Amino acid sequence: MPVPTIKYYVRERLLPAGELTNPNQAEYGPGHERRLRLIRVLLEVGGLSLATIGEVLKATDDPAQPVLEVLGAAAKGVTPLEEGESGPELEQAREDVAELLRRRDWQVSEGATAAESLAGVISALRRVGHGGLVDLIEEYADAAESVARVDIGYVQRRVAREDLVESVVVGTVLGEAMFGALRRLAHEDVSFRLYEGPGGGEGEGPRGDWPAGGGAPGGAPDGVEGAGGAGAPGV
Repeated sequence: MPVPTIKYYVRERLLPAGELTNPNQAEYGPGHERRLRLIRVLLEVGGLSLATIGEVLKATDDPAQPVLEVLGAAAKGVTPLEEGESGPELEQAREDVAELLRRRDWQVSEGATAAESLAGVISALRRVGHGGLVDLIEEYADAAESVARVDIGYVQRRVAREDLVESVVVGTVLGEAMFGALRRLAHEDVSFRLYEGPGGGEGEGPRGDWPAGGGAPGGAPDGVEGAGGAGAPGV
């Protein structure tokens, strides 16, 4: 990492100053290296702004902050918010999401961006005539919960607070990409067995009815976020 960049991070208080060895030189140790790696992950993998990174690092450095709050700060910065078109459909979708959370007894913070994202997706599905896919939301939620348990199990193996934050960011971005790729592979296998494998129906549909992007018809998400977000180690 270029020295001017390191100096910039020090000036912005993202990185503690090194220990001066003479008026023009400072020594940086393993703790600084860990912090620089975390900043890079947050910036390049998580896509967070420097201002948001500052907030995450501030929470990370505060021993009084519960680990859950630190993880939430990291996850919030990398969770995309899909804006839905305002109107009765979006309001109904928000009510549906709230009911889903109550029904499954998911402990989710009030105003969670993932909940708003899900409402936007539900509203969009209904607008484009694929509301039937919304009826499968419990099955999607079951799968998301299973994935979330795996994600959290991975995070729990991390001890250092900075390791926790880094695993959340990497897991949110790359974990969802991995899950999406697995889903596309599963789509191909299931469609092959249904339409081309031994005993499969002929002429009922082409192999791989799903779009090339791996999403369900109508733009369904590659995973319904639950327990704070599928894929975060997730949060």
